[in-house]
Amino acid sequence: MRHRPDDPFIPAEEASSLRRARQYAVPRWMVERATERRLAGDWRGALAVAGVDAAFDPARVAAEHGTAVAGALVSDLQHLAPDLVRWHLPRVLGGRSTVSTDRTVVLAGYRDGAGLPLAPYLHLRTPPMVDGPQRLTLDFGAVPGETSPGVFGSGTEDWRAARYAWDARRTGDLRAAAGIGDRIPFLHPDGTPRAPREPAPPDRGDAAARAERVSLLHRDGRVAEAFAAAGVEWDPTPPESDRSWYRVEPEKVIASMALDIPRLESGVRRSMAATGTERFRIGAHWRGHVLLELTGHSAGGRLRASVVEPGTATAAAFLPEVVWRRLPDLDLLRAGRMPARWLHPLVAGALLPALEGPFGAPGPSAPRPVRVRCRGDWHEVVFRDGALRSPHTEEERNRESAMRAFGGAVAGCFAVEHSCTSGTGRLPRALRAQRQELFLRVQHGDTPGVLELLDAGVDLRVRDGRRRGLLHVLHLLDHEALLPRLLAAGLDLEALDHHDRTPLGVVVSEGGSAALVRALLDAGARIDVIDQMELSLAQVIRRYKREDLGFLRERVLAEHPGIGSDWYDEWQQQKEEDEEQ
Repeated sequence: MRHRPDDPFIPAEEASSLRRARQYAVPRWMVERATERRLAGDWRGALAVAGVDAAFDPARVAAEHGTAVAGALVSDLQHLAPDLVRWHLPRVLGGRSTVSTDRTVVLAGYRDGAGLPLAPYLHLRTPPMVDGPQRLTLDFGAVPGETSPGVFGSGTEDWRAARYAWDARRTGDLRAAAGIGDRIPFLHPDGTPRAPREPAPPDRGDAAARAERVSLLHRDGRVAEAFAAAGVEWDPTPPESDRSWYRVEPEKVIASMALDIPRLESGVRRSMAATGTERFRIGAHWRGHVLLELTGHSAGGRLRASVVEPGTATAAAFLPEVVWRRLPDLDLLRAGRMPARWLHPLVAGALLPALEGPFGAPGPSAPRPVRVRCRGDWHEVVFRDGALRSPHTEEERNRESAMRAFGGAVAGCFAVEHSCTSGTGRLPRALRAQRQELFLRVQHGDTPGVLELLDAGVDLRVRDGRRRGLLHVLHLLDHEALLPRLLAAGLDLEALDHHDRTPLGVVVSEGGSAALVRALLDAGARIDVIDQMELSLAQVIRRYKREDLGFLRERVLAEHPGIGSDWYDEWQQQKEEDEEQ
């Protein structure tokens, strides 16, 4: 990956994704309201504000696991900061900012003194779909995939040694966990980055200076030197494989990862204390996993790193990303990609205690006028009063609409208006950014932010690049707050997106709630529709195993028998029979 000369740590696309995650995934109102509920002792209310569903009944814990476990669980729930959890969760990245899918995040384990081999755990489950609703599920009990007591397989992030990522009582530990001593490497005390050639403070022997040297060696691809400077033994031997085509260069694997080499050993030792195992692996690269082992215990122990083929070293526990990855907040601050006041307040308090708030990303910005070249002049268009306004009369607008209806080409302000409400064509960059802000807030479930933008005048008919309007993405938001407003504005319940799906079709296929499905049906949404694959709603419900939508499937089959693709039902039947065998 290429880096900017003044951006020594983080590629541009990754920086953009992380910045959006910080700006939209945990808005300031969520932090403030969740904190208010938590401090009031209302842990359920804090979860609700942060978009977390509780899937267990704490009242039954004492009966099933004993009073000691129940007491420890209640104490943890009262200090659980769900907004902070959402802040630290791993992200998909690659141009996206949503939460990594199908992850189990273990927060704490509880022993009841009975010597059970597997402990009950307080744990989270992340969403199943990249672009689906970003709600999380909090559960208590056994964790699937626990291979031995306290050791989990791939897909599980073990945060027991990282309580600073969720426990409000331990957030101050983040500074030590990030390897920060008297100062933060590459940063001034206020969180602003030091210039690339700005000299470090006089004491060149401190931990920060050492971390700076290791990080810069890693950035420059000098992997062996970086590990040596960090006191980690490095084995550059390529992994052996029975597959003749498999080749991997270990140093390239390490150089491409956001590995926090300066604090790697301390993180491994904390995880070892929580799991009892001495071997860990990092499965972040598809070409090779990083194997970490503590060796030479008679001499105090030393961390050894190597790269192994994925699928091997199965006895090693997976090291959670929150332990091995460079702290995204510090990466963004070092690269000048995010102001320090955008930090979560609990993170800012740990990393930059001298910096005064308020903290948190700002709310939506009011729509700004955008200049458009129109008929040889420059005009301004702006979202106002629920539409994209331009300096043209209604008569001119009707004439352009008629021209388009007869196949004529339109340009200037009218072309921009059409692109905005159809999701086709090109928009000026500034206007595209305003549309993107709306749909990013939608993606992260920020209903208050979306309402604020609509109140500020953004067109309710706006569509994104996939031709999806607000009705199509309503399953990502609080539909009770938005649906009446959208229906009153006359939005089309049968509008099609890029997959020829109506809003109801999107809700069914992308994890929308049964309550929203019923609300759309009550509003008059048609059920005799098929998508681009010629699948009916009944077939989509079967495809995604939406047992909660059996009522809709039965209705479609009863009222519209034979609708949809013939081949799909035969293929699905064969697939289900194969799975049973």
